Amino acid sequence: MRTLKSLLSVQGILRKDQIVGPIPSSKEVYKRTFKIAWPSATEATLISLIGAIDMMMVGQLGAGSIAAIGITNQPKFILMSVVLALNIGLTVIVSRRKGQKDHESANRTVRNAIVISIILSAIFMTLGFVFAEPILRFSGATSDYIGLSVDYFRIVMVGTFFFCISLTITSAQRGAGNTKISMKTNITANIVNVILNYLLINGIWIFPRLEVRGAALATAIGNIVAMIIAIYSISHSKDFLRLSLKQDWRLDRKTVWSIVDISKTALVEQIFLRIGFLTYAKAVAGLGTIAFATHQVAINVMTISFAIGDGLSIANSSLVGQSLGARRPDMAILYGKVSQRIGVLISIVLGLLIAIFRSNIIQLFNRDPQIVELGSQILLVLAVIMLFQIAQVITIGSLRGAGDVRFVAMISLVSVTFMRPILTYLFAYTIGLGLIGAWISVLMDQVIRYLIGKWRFTQAKWTRIEV
Repeated sequence: MRTLKSLLSVQGILRKDQIVGPIPSSKEVYKRTFKIAWPSATEATLISLIGAIDMMMVGQLGAGSIAAIGITNQPKFILMSVVLALNIGLTVIVSRRKGQKDHESANRTVRNAIVISIILSAIFMTLGFVFAEPILRFSGATSDYIGLSVDYFRIVMVGTFFFCISLTITSAQRGAGNTKISMKTNITANIVNVILNYLLINGIWIFPRLEVRGAALATAIGNIVAMIIAIYSISHSKDFLRLSLKQDWRLDRKTVWSIVDISKTALVEQIFLRIGFLTYAKAVAGLGTIAFATHQVAINVMTISFAIGDGLSIANSSLVGQSLGARRPDMAILYGKVSQRIGVLISIVLGLLIAIFRSNIIQLFNRDPQIVELGSQILLVLAVIMLFQIAQVITIGSLRGAGDVRFVAMISLVSVTFMRPILTYLFAYTIGLGLIGAWISVLMDQVIRYLIGKWRFTQAKWTRIEV
């Protein structure tokens, strides 16, 4: 117990030449970290669990249905990438303005970002709906399930318009440290999604049996609910961010360019990530329907297990941005390292649980003997991946919160866009390891990103970036 207490202590984390002001006690640092982190971590965990339940429901329809939904993920995120990049820039700017106590500038930035998000979302929703079939065929969808994929994708893209608007608002709230609002918004929307999934997939009570199409419709309605809650949260707020229709919603050139300046590099990162993920997904899809269905089940387990790390990363980005805005680079480094320590402990526990109960976990999604056997092997690889991925995503969260998005984009380019797909084809096809080879490439990708991110964080040059 004494060893653990010593390990978690904030004493000795900072060098003397890094300290620029009074350092809070270990209790105060962890208390503030948990205050902002627990809503984000809870939100991410519950959403991923709800998403897993969603996949479990669809999984009972067969491997083809799992594959039909899974193949749409990367095309959807590619179309959303511009809005996702916008939201990264928005979070960074709002967190800085919160640290500077610049209420007016923060709210003006949010208004401009929402207007831009609405325009961009409408454009990409239309593109996704009209060109659904060629997009999905290019992504690797086969004739076994292309019809289901197109129907699902079109419905989901309509819902994505509303999702993007809510995501922009909650991204601003996270930057201001209001992580509870984001948690309530997304959890409520996803509960609606699961209830409608049950009713529409299976045709319960007065509802028709729509199967995969029912899952898509439930997702779209859940996204509409999320947007309504997000708009209410920011229009009826008494906190740092407060918006109303009476305010000036015209685009301000200076404000727009400040968002673009941060977001343009984040967009490059998103593009690199999505190209890499799409190429990776196409490679896995080529291994066959059973392998791809197993892959989608493992991805759902990975999303659940990484959710806590993602939540810590979101909170860490906010704390780092606010600390730098308050001219306290030492506190930015301190919060970054504390979050990393928490992440390491969590990854060890989760990795052990996944390794021990791997077969039972797979059977929750599908009981096909082929999927259970192959999935159990993949989860062993996932247990090792976790030790690097959670620490990596928290470290990258520090860099992103500081506005060091250019370096983060370069990591994505090297690791995800090039290395992961190349290694996947090498291990899965050339060497002949199949799906296991594809997941070994993920492990190597995470190790590389962790090592490079850790090196950049230790240099501390990111603390001198002006936003």
